[in-house]
This record gives sequence, C-alpha cells and structure tokens, in this order.
Amino acid sequence: MQDVQNQRDYRNIPIDRVGIKNLKYPITVRDKREGHQPTVATINMYVNLPHRDRGTHMSRFVEMLHLFRPAVSLKNFSVILEDMKRHLNAASAHVDVTFPYFIEKKAPISESMGLMDYTCRITGVSDSEGKIDLVSEVIVPISSVCPCSKEISDAGAHNQRGEVRLSTRFIKFIWLEDMIELIERTASCDVYSILKRVDEKHVTEKAFANPKFVEDIVRDIAMKLKQDDNITWFTVSAENFESIHNHSAYAEITSQSASS
Repeated sequence: MQDVQNQRDYRNIPIDRVGIKNLKYPITVRDKREGHQPTVATINMYVNLPHRDRGTHMSRFVEMLHLFRPAVSLKNFSVILEDMKRHLNAASAHVDVTFPYFIEKKAPISESMGLMDYTCRITGVSDSEGKIDLVSEVIVPISSVCPCSKEISDAGAHNQRGEVRLSTRFIKFIWLEDMIELIERTASCDVYSILKRVDEKHVTEKAFANPKFVEDIVRDIAMKLKQDDNITWFTVSAENFESIHNHSAYAEITSQSASS
C-alpha cells in the first residue's frame, strides 16, 4: 500500500507544528493527598515537518499516548517527547495536556465537604538540540473586593468572582495543590463549592476586610514566587469579571528570568 505521507513535497516550505489537537484521553496525575487522581485530559501533540516531507503519520501520535496511561509526570513527558521525535523523524516535538483537577475542600466554618475543580495544564517541548522545556499551569477561581469601591462608599463595596492563571518553570517537581493554595491565599477570599449560612457570613466579611485590585493580586503572587529558589520562571495573570462594569479588569506579570 502506498505511503502518501512519505511522498516528497516540492513547495520548499517547512511546517512548524503538525499533529493532532483536542483529543480526549483518560490519564492519571499525581495527587498530593491521595497519591494519584484519574481524570480526562484534552491533549495536543505536534512535531515539526521538514520542507521535503508531504505529511506526518497522524496515527502514531495516538499510539504513543499509551505512555501516558500510568501517570502524567515530568519523566513521562521527557520520554514521550523524545519518542515522538524518533518515531516521526522530527527535530522538535510539543505536547500540551489540559485536564480538570479536583481537590476536596472544607467550608471555612461549618466544615462541610465539597469538591473544587481547577483547570490544569502541562506543556512540554523538546527542541532540535534535545533541550526539554516543561511548564505547569493552573487556573484558579477567586473572589475579590474593590478597594476603591470600599473607600468611597458609605456602605458596602462591589465584589466579583475572578480568575488567576499561573504558569511556572521549576527545578524540582511542584505540586498542583501548592500552586493553587498560593493563589487562593492572595485573593480577597477563595471560592468554595459548598457554603452554609455561617460560611457565607465568614467569606463575605473576610473578603470585605481584604480588598484587592487585580494589580495587588498579581504583585502579591509574584513576590512569593520570586522568593522561591525552585521557581526559575513564571507568568501570572488575574482577571476580574466585574460586577458593575461591562468589561473585565486584568493584570499580568512575567518574570525576567531565563525561559526557553
């Protein structure tokens, strides 16, 4: 049977990334409390394609995903990136894995248990020199109270839900839970999946006593990350879905240390 992908291409144009995108796949990730957690990921896998090749072998990407089945780890990312390059005769490879991650969380006063879900992402790249670059990302919902509104109002202040996105490069493994906890500590108040009336009173008063602009949130997170020798690079953004404006408030900080 003729292998059409291996035909020569004469347009003399290389392709930066070619592969599969938005594939749903069951994986297991490391869980700080339970050891491991099963979830379902959305996976993108790409390699470069030289100018002389007409196409790549798409089915091989899915075949190699079996390497992920036991667990998603830094070691697995390095292995699969190198295998992608070897099996697909590529100089570079890219894997992007996005998945929901669940943490059991107690309400602050009643201690009612609930599950909070967080969107997490691990990205790995292997370049033509074999250098591996790994980035871990978490997206965390938060609550914030506007300091300006509190200052100028005779009663109350406007508050809203927001979202913080934190991406890091690091020397040693960093738990997703630790990244999430860092973000939640910097908000006016964190978000819960279940709250009784005593909890609602507590989180409302806690947020009101701790007003934060998006600028405050990203600066507070950046200060903590800069004090951590394990973090070699980060980018953090905060977006407030404003309750009294027809727009979001946004702030972002990217560290100046080495990146890929």
